Amino acid sequence: MATSKLRLGVGLISVGWMGRLHTRSYKAIPERYPELGVQPRLAIAADAVVEAAQEAIGQLGYERATTDYREVLADPDVDVVSICAPNFLHKEFALAAAEAGKPFWIEKPMGRCLAESAEIAQAASDAGLVTTVGFNYRNAPAIAYARDLIARGELGTVTNVRTSFLADYSSDPQGALTWRFERDRAGSGVLGDLLSHGFDLATHLVGDIEEVSAMTSTHITERAKPTSPNASHFSTSAGGEKGPVENEDVALVIATFASGAIGAFESSRVAVGPRAEYVIEVYGTEGSLRWDFQRLNELQVSLRRDAHYGYSTLYMEPGMGEFGRFQPGGGTAMGFDDLKTIEAATFLKSVLSGEQYGPSVLHGLAAARVVDAAERSAHLGERVSVAHSPAARDGV
Repeated sequence: MATSKLRLGVGLISVGWMGRLHTRSYKAIPERYPELGVQPRLAIAADAVVEAAQEAIGQLGYERATTDYREVLADPDVDVVSICAPNFLHKEFALAAAEAGKPFWIEKPMGRCLAESAEIAQAASDAGLVTTVGFNYRNAPAIAYARDLIARGELGTVTNVRTSFLADYSSDPQGALTWRFERDRAGSGVLGDLLSHGFDLATHLVGDIEEVSAMTSTHITERAKPTSPNASHFSTSAGGEKGPVENEDVALVIATFASGAIGAFESSRVAVGPRAEYVIEVYGTEGSLRWDFQRLNELQVSLRRDAHYGYSTLYMEPGMGEFGRFQPGGGTAMGFDDLKTIEAATFLKSVLSGEQYGPSVLHGLAAARVVDAAERSAHLGERVSVAHSPAARDGV
């Protein structure tokens, strides 16, 4: 006998690649998480570009579309909101969502700077909202399994952590000068765009980061302005008028954790070779582990108690994190989109229960504090302490 599902109205702000991904994630909920008993209803989408707004209806299946995001927040059919706009619009949209009392799922970095992230977190807290921030890599089953190994003490005392987020999306000097390269619209470069993920993963696995010492550099110092209003950081714009790149291409951060462990964080958006080599390694007195996003469904583990030294590769299978919701057995891979489906489910579970599951705006603020400290350290040429929100690490 069929049972009725609760229909939650979804409002989408910004119909780009990430907006489309949020939409697919909501659509997957009834199949992947039937126990939630919810059927997301694609109520209304907003995008300032008329063609994109129309695509939300024709391609994505939203009931209505608009070019004014305020109509999304005012719509009584909207129960939850996805904010998928560029960084420079996050604060405006998130504060408006909080004022409207709409729980929101926002991509990282939350704000262009620490002050903006703090405003967003405070507004959500004042409104009593549950939220989700797009730290999707922590949803990988291998990361869930790694966190369990560390929590059980299988690695012993953690001594050091290495995180490397290397990408090539801006390695072409002919790449267009989009908003990502402008400080006023993006904030920092790879510190916020890539290493915010690395800082979140390390905190999720090991604990708070207390001090940082950072160096940054910009290797492609100018780029041609885009020739299309829809240009992304993957677009080329050869031969056009050039403008300066205002934030960092490369960053290296040495950190001290509250536990006494030390960490090394490196990132580049101009690397030639790595496509999306996002790696975290955790070393302890009794063992170590390694995970690379490019091998999403694998975890390398070495434990002293084993008869031999060296790494064994664990292939994810049902029973490890959320793997079993997506594949019936080990060896058949999960993908990037699946990580966002887990994120969507965590968000809706929080909304339905009124309890916070998964990374919230407090975790977004925690990452922003480390990014801010790293920026100040690079500017000052000295170690900088990281200020912490008391509830930044609430067990999820």
